Amino acid sequence: MALQMGQKTAVQRLALIGCGLIGGSFALALKAAGAVAEVTGSSGSPASAHKALELGAIDRVASSAAQAVQGADAVLLAVPVAATQAVLEEIAPHLAPQVLVMDAGSTKRDVLAAMQAALPQHLGYCVPAHPIAGKEKSGVAHAESALFKGRRVILTPLTQSSDDAIARAQQLWELTGARVSRMSPLQHDETFAAVSHLPHLLAFAYMAGLMDQPGGEALLAHAGSGFRDFTRIAASDPVMWRDILLANRGPVLAQAQAFGDALEHLAQTLRSGDGAALQAQIEAVSRRRSAWPAA
Repeated sequence: MALQMGQKTAVQRLALIGCGLIGGSFALALKAAGAVAEVTGSSGSPASAHKALELGAIDRVASSAAQAVQGADAVLLAVPVAATQAVLEEIAPHLAPQVLVMDAGSTKRDVLAAMQAALPQHLGYCVPAHPIAGKEKSGVAHAESALFKGRRVILTPLTQSSDDAIARAQQLWELTGARVSRMSPLQHDETFAAVSHLPHLLAFAYMAGLMDQPGGEALLAHAGSGFRDFTRIAASDPVMWRDILLANRGPVLAQAQAFGDALEHLAQTLRSGDGAALQAQIEAVSRRRSAWPAA
């Protein structure tokens, strides 16, 4: 039942737990690459599973996560991070030996703890993953086979993860077109608190501050491209971001403090009316942003 490294069909049966944007795109990408023979899917929403079947992301709908993993040689959990441990506990008795188990969550220390608690005998075949890809619109209806093409996927192996399992996980994500790298779970959560989780928190806070002031709705009539670009991520999935922010609240709060200090520094300069100093501060960050490779 082991994956055949180097063969076109890397997975005979993939169990997809969670038929949404990320899970659906992962399955579609492997299908487009000819790398999976069969995908069995389960979802907390029966409508999502049947939509995934209709779109060709999965080949069979399972009645439960436990049923989905039976006979699978690889498993992807694409569920809200808060549901990870409960799902792992459900599938634990039904996993065959050496089945690769991955997730696709945006936080990793909580996933590590969930795997250690629910799959203590299977840790050698657990490889948490975080694809840095997505859309503002969630749901399998927005899934696409090219979602991960050229995007980064971070693997955060456990200390117990075997070299074979890590290689298998890397192969599968590379078959989706992703660029794969590795971090420790701690490094991952601290890094993404800074570059992903805090920006979302700030976008939510900015929109709340705008809409809660008198005449906030009327202000939107005058918003342009700068407003659109800055607030784009404020339209993200509320349930997903509730779970992410709570799961990684320590690093996020540390980054919020750093942002608060930087904002206060700019505000002090603005209060002083010192135009030269204000320009110098803006120029310093403008140069750094312009030099960012992705820019």
